[in-house]
Amino acid sequence: MLSCEHGGNQIPAAYRKLFATASARRALETHRGYDLGALAMARALARRFGVELYFSETSRLLVDLNRSLGHARLFSEFSAPLAAAARSAVLDRYYWPHRQRVERAIAEHERTGVLHLAIHSFTPQLNGEVRRAELGLLYDPASSGERDFCRRWQRSLAEHASELRVRRNYPYRGTSDGFPPYLRQRFGMSSYWGIELETNQALLVGKPALAAATLASVSDTLAELVEELCTSG
Repeated sequence: MLSCEHGGNQIPAAYRKLFATASARRALETHRGYDLGALAMARALARRFGVELYFSETSRLLVDLNRSLGHARLFSEFSAPLAAAARSAVLDRYYWPHRQRVERAIAEHERTGVLHLAIHSFTPQLNGEVRRAELGLLYDPASSGERDFCRRWQRSLAEHASELRVRRNYPYRGTSDGFPPYLRQRFGMSSYWGIELETNQALLVGKPALAAATLASVSDTLAELVEELCTSG
């Protein structure tokens, strides 16, 4: 199954006054507002594999669907000033529906097991640090299934597209606060594998040929691994 938690930078009309400043409008157009290029990749993968895509186009600056309740960045500096009741309304309208849809989908197939790919993208440079990878595969090293899958995927990508630098648990750790780590605890590592695919936005934004080539490499290698999983049972 596929999800994309940061697919857009939309702000519902009821909350646009929170984003009326020039700094807020600028933030919405950057990686802070959404994962640039991630939704297009997620949609293409959903078409390739014939699976439903669970996604949101509401900006993470209103509420971050990939954060746990109580996390310091669940609400941004623009939405944090909302009163408690208003924040609760945001959660009820935008946060819980997405997460509950994903949970229900996993629960339906819990007996046979679920491979969940959460599709994200990362900015090429953050706080002066250049990210030295094109693709990142985030997982929990304590999960033998996730660990082996990501190692095999990394090797397969290296064979198919040697120009792509693929790193595991980079530029973030797969155990950091996020939706897949929560789902691992909820369903257990034997029933659920949660892999976060992180793609460098330098490959996805304004470079259609490069984006298409990256998508082809990702989808072809993923198809091979999924076929192997299905064959091995």
